[in-house]
Amino acid sequence: MRPSLALLTMLLAVPAAAQLVPGVSLPQAPVVGPVMQSVEQTLDGPLENIRQSAESLVQARADRISDLLHRQREFVEPDANGEPAVRGELLLLDPDGATLAAARGAGFAEAGSETLGSLGMTVTRLQAPRGMSLAEAQRRLLRAAPNADIAPDNLHFQSGAVRVEAAAQAVAAAPAIATPVGVIDGAPGKGEAVAAVRGFARGAPVASNHGSAVVSLLQGAGVRRVLAADVYGNDPAGGNALAIVRALDWLAGSGARVVSISLVGPRNGVLEKAIGAVRSKGMVVVAAVGNDGPAAPPAYPASYPGVVAVTGVDGHERPLIEAGRALHLDYAAPGANIRGRNKGGGWAGLRGTSFAVPLVAARAAAALEWGGAWQATLDREAIDLGAKGPDAQFGRGLLCAKCAAR
Repeated sequence: MRPSLALLTMLLAVPAAAQLVPGVSLPQAPVVGPVMQSVEQTLDGPLENIRQSAESLVQARADRISDLLHRQREFVEPDANGEPAVRGELLLLDPDGATLAAARGAGFAEAGSETLGSLGMTVTRLQAPRGMSLAEAQRRLLRAAPNADIAPDNLHFQSGAVRVEAAAQAVAAAPAIATPVGVIDGAPGKGEAVAAVRGFARGAPVASNHGSAVVSLLQGAGVRRVLAADVYGNDPAGGNALAIVRALDWLAGSGARVVSISLVGPRNGVLEKAIGAVRSKGMVVVAAVGNDGPAAPPAYPASYPGVVAVTGVDGHERPLIEAGRALHLDYAAPGANIRGRNKGGGWAGLRGTSFAVPLVAARAAAALEWGGAWQATLDREAIDLGAKGPDAQFGRGLLCAKCAAR
């Protein structure tokens, strides 16, 4: 019997000794680590089917973060909440002269400032005093400028696994969708003819399996104009909040009406402000709930207000056991038993909430093209699964059930 996410959450709420429930055996689930086998911070290695409980997924997340902080300590360190971030740098949002003066007085040096015109915001990078940890730097800067909008430059991780497989079965060509869709991820590789690619990290753009798979799913679902923003490149601290903010600024200025973000990280004030800015311009932001299990912390950007939070289901329309959670859930889409392209142009088996996101983004783009209230259109299209009406496992229903290669 396959346990529901609600059951898994209940099991985690009681002591470990009481978690042996007769008749319940946890199914096979893929390993969702290790983190950053390459500097791309992706899970491109082979899928290993092992028995994992929701509790072990939480431990796997902690282990991946610990491993990252150890191996990339020259570039990455924990913030005050223990989340990985760019070493020694803090972000100030729209600082005034008094705030900058207070920061300088506290020993911080300005590392650069940029105005993001499409977002209507300015971000200043501050370098922490020499020898001071990022966590202590946060505390010092908050004391010096208590009313300032301060954030570490947190890292975000791709939430899906890609493995090489034989060619996928042919699927019927999807109706063309002309609405421009942006992708914030790694860069696509061979075989993905996109309208534009822009890099926002060291060495970017660099083709990635994860980014290629996301773009190929969008294109397979009918999207004809894809704008790809690479926030990883070969940067050891790739996927940081500022890179994502810069990508949003470019996409907003380039006419993207929907953006697909298959990345997860902690709450970040600067990125939250940027998400709000593009949403105020009418952009639909679609994001993954991640693969760290139902007991993991809420995933961002999926949990920001107004973001379309997406989970994944397998080929039998069951929720992925490794699916994470957000503060709200909007839709489900296929996230396993599907195929897309890898960076070399070959077919790859896919698993993870990452790959549900572009399918929902494609349907949002189609709904915008048809006119009217796009979310009402998606609600009418969604297939109600699980308990009647919106629920914590499938949101308001399953979208794009038949629009991914199997």
